[in-house]
Amino acid sequence: MTKLLAFYLPQYHTFPENDEWWGKGFTEWTNVKRAEKCFRGHNQPRVPLDNNYYCLLDENDIKHQMELAKKFNVYGFCYYHYWFNGKLLMEKPLEKIRQMEQKIPYCMCWANEPWTRAWDGKNKEVLIGQEYGGKKEWEKHIEYLSQYFNDEYYIKIDGKPLLVIYRTNNIPNCDEMFRYWKEKCREKGFEDLYIVEERNSFQKEKSSKQSDATLDFEPMYTMDYCRNFFQLGYDKIRRGMFNFITKNEKLLYDYDMLWKIMIKRKYDTDKTKRFLGAFVDWDNTARRGKKGTIVLKSTPEKFEKYLKEQKDKAEKMHSEFIFVNAWNEWAEGTYLEPDEKNQYAYLEAVKNVFFNIVSTLFPLKSRITV
Repeated sequence: MTKLLAFYLPQYHTFPENDEWWGKGFTEWTNVKRAEKCFRGHNQPRVPLDNNYYCLLDENDIKHQMELAKKFNVYGFCYYHYWFNGKLLMEKPLEKIRQMEQKIPYCMCWANEPWTRAWDGKNKEVLIGQEYGGKKEWEKHIEYLSQYFNDEYYIKIDGKPLLVIYRTNNIPNCDEMFRYWKEKCREKGFEDLYIVEERNSFQKEKSSKQSDATLDFEPMYTMDYCRNFFQLGYDKIRRGMFNFITKNEKLLYDYDMLWKIMIKRKYDTDKTKRFLGAFVDWDNTARRGKKGTIVLKSTPEKFEKYLKEQKDKAEKMHSEFIFVNAWNEWAEGTYLEPDEKNQYAYLEAVKNVFFNIVSTLFPLKSRITV
């Protein structure tokens, strides 16, 4: 039975590095609140329902999110994890979650890319880089991750903790590092480590022999690699006309076109295990302004229709999960959380599609496995 996992951004609390880089008190809400309309009818700024600009240092806010996910049949969260050769960022919400007695199932995605000043156009100015080191550094990292793997709510496939990696092709000696991590996990009593590579803007295909599966991170994978000549031409012509009229520089995509490409995509599952992706919407002008990227014509009704088709496809592939982008990427315009415009409509869509898993959600003190 296929279940829905939602990518989850923890950048809704202050921490010293963001204060230094972006100004005191900066959180993801800072970007969200300062968004401006770029054209008539543009859905900006995005406003959370009841002005719920939560703080993820507040355990009550974290619990509310989990209860909301449970109510609308989101099986679990895939939390972004930020590790820079031993330096942690945005770790406090997840560390709070690890200590909670009751929670929904979860796993982690190592977002292993350097941070730059891309939000203000200074892409080449590195704020904190990614270095991978050798076995000494690898051991520190797997020891840290193992604290979460030992949590009874951490998602495992056949007894193997599920770990998503954002950019495997960015890691020197990637196979060696993964082989080392798997060995350490077996020493700790796990069956192994289940490593899932993303296919996204940075990599088209699986790059490590040691990984167990791939997942399509949407809509970026489809935008960058999966459109044919005619679809590229259509987007280019429409984008040129739109930007000329509105005096913008945005990249524009069609919601229906992207979803239809995703659903029609064929997979060779005999060679590689695949997890399908999904996305709610996309509009990152809160971060990028007039140079942002927008997917046009998203609605809750369309989302429900396409998500149902994607779920049917995943079940035919005997795939345990679909990974949706995202639970709370507000500054990128892709979130399931309720807002003032659509309220709970996108969550209702999830509930309608995944109606048959409600009894498996929010297990209390029982090991999560699939």
